[in-house]
Parts: sequence; C-alpha cells; structure tokens
Amino acid sequence: MSSDTRLDSSGLKSEAMRLGFSLVGVCAPTSPPHLDAYKAWISKGFAGSMDYLERHLPMKSDPRSLLPGASSIVVVGLNYNQTRPEGPERPGIAKYALGRDYHKVIRSKLTKLGRWMALEFPGSQSRACVDSAPIMERDFGQLAGLGWFGKNTLLINSERGSWFFLGVLLTTVELALDEPSEGGCGTCNRCIDACPTGAIVNLDGRWQVDARSCISYLTIEHADSIESDLARRMNGWTVGCDVCQDVCPFNTPRATQPLRATPTQEPDFNVRSWPSLIELANLSEGAWDELTRGSAARRVGVEQMRRNARINIENATRFSD
Repeated sequence: MSSDTRLDSSGLKSEAMRLGFSLVGVCAPTSPPHLDAYKAWISKGFAGSMDYLERHLPMKSDPRSLLPGASSIVVVGLNYNQTRPEGPERPGIAKYALGRDYHKVIRSKLTKLGRWMALEFPGSQSRACVDSAPIMERDFGQLAGLGWFGKNTLLINSERGSWFFLGVLLTTVELALDEPSEGGCGTCNRCIDACPTGAIVNLDGRWQVDARSCISYLTIEHADSIESDLARRMNGWTVGCDVCQDVCPFNTPRATQPLRATPTQEPDFNVRSWPSLIELANLSEGAWDELTRGSAARRVGVEQMRRNARINIENATRFSD
C-alpha cells in the first residue's frame, strides 16, 4: 500500500494519549537501521555477559518475526520522570525502578490499545512488546518520530527530553507513517564527561555504551563480583544509574520548552519506600521478595542487592575518613 493510501492514525493516537502515553508515532516494520552497528557492538564484547542479546539477533533483524503480516509499528512513550529520593543513607535507585514494574504498566496499556484496534479494524491482529521482547524499540522510536539518538545512546525528544519508556504495538493495519525524528547533541559532551566509569565510548565513529563498565549493567545484569576500580566509582548507585540523563540539557526545564522534565502523571510510578543501605546490605530473601514484588528492581537478585549496598557503604566509609 502506498503512503497516500495508508489509513489515518489520528484516532489511534488520540486513544493512546487517553490511555496515558506521552508520545505516539507510526513507522513501517522495516529492518532496524542500526542493526549492523548493534551487531558490531556485540562483537566487540560491549554486551558483557548478556549473551541472550546475540541469541535474539534473528528476531531483532525482522519485526515481522514477532507478528507475521505486520504492516505498521506503533511506538509509544510513557513519561516516568519524578523526584528521586536522596540522602547519605539512602540507596541510589534509578528513576525507572522507583515505582511499579514498567513492563507491566506499559503492556497493560498496549493490550488495551490493541483491543481498541481490533474494534476499529475488524480482523486485524496486533502484538504488544516492551523492551523484554526481541525488538529494537529505540530504532523504531526514531523512525516513528519519538526522538533521536543522544551520545548516551538513549532516545531524546527535543521537546520532552529522555525520561520516557518505550513500548511497541505491532499491527497488521496499514497506518499512515510519521516522519523520523532528527536532532543531535552537537558539541555537548556532558553525559560523556559525567559518566562515573567512562562507559560512554566512541566506537567506529559512533558513541556507544560499553556495558562492562556501565553502572546500570554492573548493578543489575552483572552477577559476579565487581572489579575494585569500578566498584569505587559507583557513587551510591544500588539499582541502575541516571547520571547521563541527570546532566543532559534536554532534561533541564526551560521556559521555552515547558514539557521538558515534566513529572509523570502515571500513579503506578509513584515512589515506593526503600530501606536504607545498611538494611539492604543485610536483606533477607523474604524481605527482598516483598520489596521487589511487582517492581522492575526484581531483576536485581538478593545477592546482587546486598553486594551493591555493601560496596556503597564501603565507599561512603572510605570517602568520609
């Protein structure tokens, strides 16, 4: 179907916004533009111990492998920005993990959007995907007009910044396509300079994140002990890290850009109560189970949670001496 005969997507977008999404766009189910760069990133060993990323390459190469007959990809963004509790004894928790597991929240909303699609377009099929599915959602987010790639490799929306989750709804409906996002960081290197471990590196002329030294990877995905030099630079982070987003100018409120850094309106993302670092360092398995139930932080196992907390306690003691 040619671009001028594809179906209008305005009703879909209105429904997505009604469900609480902050951004929505549509692109074609093409091969991801950064697929070769992604393969090179993996081949350099930058994925660390995340072997599953390479196993998922065949499916990531073609979004139609997730929904045969897919004709459009609807990409949505959901704002998760809020104030992160801070203090000398508080664990550093990345904003993504402060509330209810975003996978559950986004999938629920996408499922409702899929049901709306089924009513509006009888006989159509759809499939909801969050980042746990083997799809390169950032590539499709850029193609759908939601944002462009920053030097920290996150998708940045020029008006809203980067504090948003991505979700994808594959559909067999041939919808009108949006223009890809354009933009760039220019000469700004704030995220590169601020990264505590120097994880943002230039690979083949492109800025990439070397997961092996990224605090988010180390605190969440890395199950073994953390190399001492990296451990000393964890700066209190216990679950994830937000430094590259905290310093990004596109996340700084401005009178001319009133949508930047606006607080989330999603009640499921309200901050949960977190124990102190000392309590986390001695967390029982039962307490961990209760603490992380329904939270994205559950991916950080009890042993990793204790390890991360103990490292940050040691760091705090070292720096106070």
